[in-house]
Amino acid sequence: MTRFGRALLDLWPLDPTITYLNHGTVGVVPKRVLAAQDAIRAEMERQPARFLMRDAMHMGGRSVNERSRMRAAADALGVWLGARGDDLVGVDNITAGVNAVLRSLDWREGDEVLVTDLGYGAITLAARGITRVFGATVREVALPDPATEPGPIVDAIVEAIGPRTRVAIVDHVTSSSALVLPVAELVARGRARGAAMLVDGAHAPGALPLDLEAIGADWYTGNLHKWALAPRSCGVLWAPPARQADLHPPVLSWQLDQSFTGEFDWAGTRDPSPWLAAPEGFRMIDELGAGALRGHNHALAWEGAHAIARAVGTRFEVAESMVGCMATLPLPGSLGSTPADADRLRDALLFDHRIEVPVIAYRDRLWLRLSAQVYNDEADIARLADAMKKLL
Repeated sequence: MTRFGRALLDLWPLDPTITYLNHGTVGVVPKRVLAAQDAIRAEMERQPARFLMRDAMHMGGRSVNERSRMRAAADALGVWLGARGDDLVGVDNITAGVNAVLRSLDWREGDEVLVTDLGYGAITLAARGITRVFGATVREVALPDPATEPGPIVDAIVEAIGPRTRVAIVDHVTSSSALVLPVAELVARGRARGAAMLVDGAHAPGALPLDLEAIGADWYTGNLHKWALAPRSCGVLWAPPARQADLHPPVLSWQLDQSFTGEFDWAGTRDPSPWLAAPEGFRMIDELGAGALRGHNHALAWEGAHAIARAVGTRFEVAESMVGCMATLPLPGSLGSTPADADRLRDALLFDHRIEVPVIAYRDRLWLRLSAQVYNDEADIARLADAMKKLL
């Protein structure tokens, strides 16, 4: 049986003198996945024209591969994501995926995009920037505070969908607050009220079991360079066949209107190695044991959040079903409430205590978000608890 914790730290290129509890922000790429990416890049540079235009993407002419390497990678990823390869395309990240969806729609004056106040800020800004040109609007729904149970959150989102709501953007795992939402229920109820449902799955692939087809969204976009252990920058955009004809990448190029997969696979000369190396991350998860890995990460996040809350004198009150590999807990008011206070505390933890962990200012208080990956263990939580006590 694999022994998780700092015994596995050597599989990652992390500085061993830092207690790293921030896997969820930009991910950490394992050494073996970096090696796989390096091998792909070396192969590409031996014959870049053939690699990029004949093998990675069939742009005409002969290739040794019956199926392009981009499509073969999509087929492989589909096995882990619960999707057909032909319904999956690569994007740099979920921000690019959301931009692709919103820029592809025929917006009209009075149309509305519904977002939540727990959504990722960059996504809300993208929605505003894209829709305002057409006289469409973005409406933000405030979710229950405290957000401790899934039912009231789902009800608040669904009840906010109105006759002008053309698209609702919902999180599978909320970013700063790290709440796992029942996204299949959200999608079903939202679509029943007439809204197209776009799921932001930034933190879901690799962290949670996924079946994209069963979720049934109109579009689902997720990052692979976080919990799925892929190189940066690597995300996916999934769309069912009925949504593919009018879906285009943010950067239009030679494949415009040729095919859904062709447009996204070839957006000009770029490095495809993150996407081609992405299956290696899932293979590593399988070898570690996907169920055991998720169980370790969930238990450490869940128990760690309670331990830190006890150490600082607050309470972590979230339903366990809403905790995946991350947990966000409130900090005492004595530590501040503003973004500047958050920056000071985050820097103090890193530079004075050698601990990397996000601190967020939200709803007039500070919050701390724990990420738990297999290279973390209870000793990392204890170090953070001790540091937080000293900073009170």
